[in-house]
Amino acid sequence: MREIKTETLTLVLSKLLGTKIIGADYQSNQLHGGTVGDVHLITGNAENTDGVELPYKIVLKTQKKWERYNDPDSWRREYDFYKSNFGALFSETFRWPGCFHVEMNEGETETQLWMEYIEGISGLNLTGDMYERAAEELGRFQGKLFAEQPAFLQEMTNVSKVDYMKNFYLHYRSWKRVYDYIRSDECKIPKHLCKMLIDIDERAEEIFSRIEKLPIVLCHRDFWVENIFHSDGKTILIDWDTAGWGYIGEDLASLIADEADIEHMVEYYHRCIPAYYKGFSEYADISHIRDDCVYEMILLMFGYRLVEWYMNAGEEDNLQEGDDERTLHIQTLQKIYEMRKE
Repeated sequence: MREIKTETLTLVLSKLLGTKIIGADYQSNQLHGGTVGDVHLITGNAENTDGVELPYKIVLKTQKKWERYNDPDSWRREYDFYKSNFGALFSETFRWPGCFHVEMNEGETETQLWMEYIEGISGLNLTGDMYERAAEELGRFQGKLFAEQPAFLQEMTNVSKVDYMKNFYLHYRSWKRVYDYIRSDECKIPKHLCKMLIDIDERAEEIFSRIEKLPIVLCHRDFWVENIFHSDGKTILIDWDTAGWGYIGEDLASLIADEADIEHMVEYYHRCIPAYYKGFSEYADISHIRDDCVYEMILLMFGYRLVEWYMNAGEEDNLQEGDDERTLHIQTLQKIYEMRKE
């Protein structure tokens, strides 16, 4: 991470702490990141004009320009969202992290976001009640936007497109490495799970014809447990760089299947879908929907990805870790299989 400018740090901390800051020290610890983006927790003590020292924590997210398949401007989406009025759409119980300063470098190849540090429960530490709460809050948020159709949101240009899920699936399906593998004699994935995936391929046109009749809503598109925080009874959702127009229920596929809680996966499938529609129904009548297609969306979005992860497991790790990973991906596919069988 490059050195932080003193004037930027004091500006940000003045907003964060609600007092004029004249100086501050800092330490930086990487939370996660890589070649595309880096996220650091910045901590230290700040001094205000009265000479009072105030401890602080804040997140600095640096995002470099890159092109995601079928969504080339996603790298700057959070910057664009935070520069807009999007934050006003949230509620007390469902929101994103507060942002205190945004910057774009002169060459428009990198953004910096100074954001609130969220302390709460996340990832596989989320309980079933928290899963259900997150699903209901998301439904309520999407239902409100669907009903009210905020004008500025309709005018925003940097959002992912409604056909993103379909193009993502077709891109994976065209990849012969995974497509041919589940149809080959060398495939070690249980045959009934391969058949589940092949059946989806054979019915894809009919499935998408049903999905495309569903209401179009603003999707987060990365609504998985590592991006969901439960704090003081509130749901806080981070990482909005893939957000855009999609179909009602689409985000539930990520909540249920993306690096899932295997032991409770089927249970959460049955708990989260009704909770989501309960929240959505507070703002819009969706009683006419008889087939939400969430099960099919899970397979369309994660079927081939799980096959890829299975095939890649152990390539850079020891044999035991590879075996454990492959077992996890098979278990995930098995739980998806069990969802429809119940």
